[in-house]
Amino acid sequence: MARKCLPLLLALCLLLSACGPRQEAPQDDGRLDLVATTYPVYLFAAEVTRGAENVTLTLMIDQPVSCLHDYTLTVKDMKALERADGILLSGAGLEEAMADALETVADTPQIDCSQGVALLEGEAAHDHDHEGGILPAGHEHEADPHIWLDPNRACQMIENIAAGLARLDPDQAALYTSNAQLAVQQVQQAYPVLQAALEELPCRELITFHDGFSYFAEAFDLTILRAIEEEAGSEASAREVAGIVAEIQTHQLPAIFTEVSGADATAQIIHRECGVAVYPLDLMMTAREDPPGIALYLELLQANVDTLREAYL
Repeated sequence: MARKCLPLLLALCLLLSACGPRQEAPQDDGRLDLVATTYPVYLFAAEVTRGAENVTLTLMIDQPVSCLHDYTLTVKDMKALERADGILLSGAGLEEAMADALETVADTPQIDCSQGVALLEGEAAHDHDHEGGILPAGHEHEADPHIWLDPNRACQMIENIAAGLARLDPDQAALYTSNAQLAVQQVQQAYPVLQAALEELPCRELITFHDGFSYFAEAFDLTILRAIEEEAGSEASAREVAGIVAEIQTHQLPAIFTEVSGADATAQIIHRECGVAVYPLDLMMTAREDPPGIALYLELLQANVDTLREAYL
């Protein structure tokens, strides 16, 4: 009797397994779906992939942000990661807050744009428990990840993207390499012009209300006196404001600088306290509607140079 029932049981198991949900391997549709985690990487990758066939490039974080340490991935962000054939990371610790999410797609090729780039130590740590949400200059921190603000390091990022894509899509490797070379040439040609525009500044010291401008300062021979990381919705204590005002007066600074998408409450308090002007500098973390590419990157870099000239000349 048992022998007679065995074929029936096997047939029943096969029927049930056929009716249940099946995990199918993803289909290769011949397209290369790339996801850039941040806007600067998106700008560079758009230039490197220009003219490439069957390549889709998506910007994952397209919301206004000034820093990723507080950013929470959305369902849309996670779906973008899950469907990607390749993920382009800015690197240098910038995506640290999304490490768990990236681990869930660890089998997807990831291109770290910071490979081989010399890093600077950050000006301040993201310590949310500090009095007033303000951090003192020189506070110990990991490497500053905002490497794209130095044109030379931006060139290295572009070359890293091209090399990574050449491995991922060898059929179009020559195109990626050629596009990267042209982009690097454009940046290298523009860089001395941007430097020359700042040569006549009577003041080369900065106080910034974000800790991400050290590469920009190094690239343009500027000195950051203080990089003040401010929590959104918080203000500095009276003692801290007095210290910043004293430094402004000592160095006769005509302006202080916030980040376009960052908090500016303390900067405005200082403006009211001593009349110093407040100007926004751009970390390039917030997406624009303009077509992405190296031309837009240079335009945003030029805008920061123009801001400094307006503030100090």
